[in-house]
Amino acid sequence: MASSAGDRFLRQLSASNGGGYDGGCGLQQEYGGGGRRGSRRWSKKRAAAARGYGVKQGEASAARKRVMVVVDESSGAKHAMMWALTHVASKGDFLTLLHVLPHSGSGRGEEASSLANSLGTLCKASRPEVEVEALVIQGPKLATVLSQVKKLGASVLVLSQSKPSPYCWLGCSAEFVEQCINQAECLTLAVRKQSKGVGGYLISTRWQKNFWLLA
Repeated sequence: MASSAGDRFLRQLSASNGGGYDGGCGLQQEYGGGGRRGSRRWSKKRAAAARGYGVKQGEASAARKRVMVVVDESSGAKHAMMWALTHVASKGDFLTLLHVLPHSGSGRGEEASSLANSLGTLCKASRPEVEVEALVIQGPKLATVLSQVKKLGASVLVLSQSKPSPYCWLGCSAEFVEQCINQAECLTLAVRKQSKGVGGYLISTRWQKNFWLLA
């Protein structure tokens, strides 16, 4: 899908669902109230522009949007990331890859940083015209995602959704995805890639569940 088509797709989806979308290097480790945090950005020039240096107030936000994708080690998360990159992000947009580690997983920090950097490099190689950054934050998953959406002013949040399973109960991925869809302060899309025999993707939003997109 062409980059300009990403915004058209989101506007059409938002309009049919009653709104919700407004178009509008080196790893660093930080410590604060939100827990351990790491980040990597693949562009310094536009990172400065995003903070407002040399850009008129409101100009950058009007022309670009921030797409946030929650990533992890699963293949589903990678599929959702690539879908967001090709179907949602447009030229000049910011793609934020967010990997959340639980407090009990402090020993996985180096592994998580390596994964986030690897995914970020893949995105940048696939679409150099999209600005990519990777964040690794330690904390409660739902609260961290919701706070980062608000803090960074994300326009769209993309999540991977797992195939329904009889072995899935409260606290599993499906519950987390549903909570994000209902509570995030932006348009939230849950994505699941269909099998090769079927093709396409199943997309869920707050208003529509398992919409089949053949693309």
